Amino acid sequence: MAQAAGRILTSHVGSLVRPDELLAFIAKQQDGQPYDAKAYEECLRRSVADVVKKQVEAGVDIVSDGEYGKSISWSRYILDRLSGFEERHDKTPGFRAAVAGKDRRDFAEFYEEYEANYGFVGMGKTFKTGSWFVTGPIKYTGQALIQRDIEDIRRGVAGSGAVDAFMPLVAPASVVPQRTDEFYKSEEEALFAIADAVHEEYKAVIDAGLIAQIDDAFLASVYDVMVPPKTLAEYRKWAELRIEALNHALKGLPQDRTRYHICWGSWNGPHTNDVAFKDIADLVLRVNVGGYSLEMANPRHEHEWRVWESVKLPEGKYLLPGLVSHATNIVEHPELVAERIVRLAKLVGRDRVVASTDCGFAQGPFARRVHPQIMWAKLRALAEGARIATRQLWN
Repeated sequence: MAQAAGRILTSHVGSLVRPDELLAFIAKQQDGQPYDAKAYEECLRRSVADVVKKQVEAGVDIVSDGEYGKSISWSRYILDRLSGFEERHDKTPGFRAAVAGKDRRDFAEFYEEYEANYGFVGMGKTFKTGSWFVTGPIKYTGQALIQRDIEDIRRGVAGSGAVDAFMPLVAPASVVPQRTDEFYKSEEEALFAIADAVHEEYKAVIDAGLIAQIDDAFLASVYDVMVPPKTLAEYRKWAELRIEALNHALKGLPQDRTRYHICWGSWNGPHTNDVAFKDIADLVLRVNVGGYSLEMANPRHEHEWRVWESVKLPEGKYLLPGLVSHATNIVEHPELVAERIVRLAKLVGRDRVVASTDCGFAQGPFARRVHPQIMWAKLRALAEGARIATRQLWN
């Protein structure tokens, strides 16, 4: 895909800010209120078509559906599509325990303010979640939902001028990592049951002619939760098993229609205890996909482009570096975007770089990271930077 373009193509990580009309339906869904199902499906279809059109107008070549069909979040949407899980609203550890690491301990006063006020927008919605339990065999049950999402984006892409389209899908490691298992004999057994289940979703997307992007934010961000007291070696052992499970889920699927995204969590926080990419680069490159989407624009990780001075990108693979950040309202200058592209292209090859974003602009329907005006301005800057870099790299 990237290799045949003859220019720097553009894409992003997938999740885009939802329109208010769609949010009104999702708020009712999350709160268990009655709503008009037919009107919702029509609104979703219109919203996907509109967001595809806006991406193309902004200069995005490889577009997504904005994750508009996911009514919970980038990862928890899958719980509507799997059997074997049960949510309980009790006093057991929930979502916060899955992300409560050293960064939050070191900056407790900041996080107390931040988590009370930042990023949750629309309809007066508050972020509520219970704890999840595995109570039976994990199987994929989302056939109707994934087919709906596939048809919506295919309909939106038809005649749009987009070069290609992708759909973000959750990795096994990021499927409710903080859960209590009351069914499987071991964590490994449950993990591979999840891998078998999500394989069906990956395959459906690829069979429909779309690119499957596998999102795995927890793979990197769990380091902050584990270390300390655990060591880097112990964390790597934990991550290796989850990469093995992901490759199990990818088995038999064409690598050139897959890409893998990791990040260090989408919140705009200090991130002082993030795992260094150099310490996990070899693990990431074990994932059997065609492209690797990595954070390379935010100030905690931008310097890591130099990893590619010593790490060799496998033959036939390409990078989707983040060149604009979801974590700041400052719109990156196109010349800076171009500079970031060119220095990386000189290391891995100009035909092996697709300009992208650090992470999604919305973690879920009600957890946006920037205002939509800023989001579209950043994507336009990304596209202009890619055009500048193309002129420099292809003379």
